[in-house]
Amino acid sequence: MARSPSNPQLVLRPQDLVVLLRLALESGPAPTYAALGAELGLTASEAHAAVERAVAARLAIKDEAGKPSVVRAALKSFVQHGARYCFPATQGGLSRGVPTGYAASPLSEQVRPGHDPPPVWPWKKGTARGISFHPLYPSVPEAAERNPALGELLALFDAVRGGSAREQALALALLEERLQP
Repeated sequence: MARSPSNPQLVLRPQDLVVLLRLALESGPAPTYAALGAELGLTASEAHAAVERAVAARLAIKDEAGKPSVVRAALKSFVQHGARYCFPATQGGLSRGVPTGYAASPLSEQVRPGHDPPPVWPWKKGTARGISFHPLYPSVPEAAERNPALGELLALFDAVRGGSAREQALALALLEERLQP
């Protein structure tokens, strides 16, 4: 991970949080960087760089074999208190896509939709129509389709970064529950 001599400060990127949430789903050994990248729509080098930035930020650690694992307490704290400010919600106009935030599972069972169009990740294969809510990384809709559990974590995070106070509270409680070891 190259840093410039004039500014050696590390900068987390949105895909780093996607990688961390995916690794948080693992109960066994972490997948290879190639497998992780293929699942998330990243290259192996992008997945590796994301893990390296997460390790430098103390959101992940590596074991003796170099396999990464998430520091769950740090990730929960970051998601609760900092990530929504680092990666603020960006919305657009009406679009076809995949429901996110309160419109996606598991919040869709707890939050009654209003009269406004729901938030959706813009995606040409999407089945819902709503207000475009740009995902953390462009490949998120495909990754969520491949791994529904990851899709739920990302939708909950979208509720944290762009939902009402009630939606944020519900999403934070569900994220905390799902990020338990």
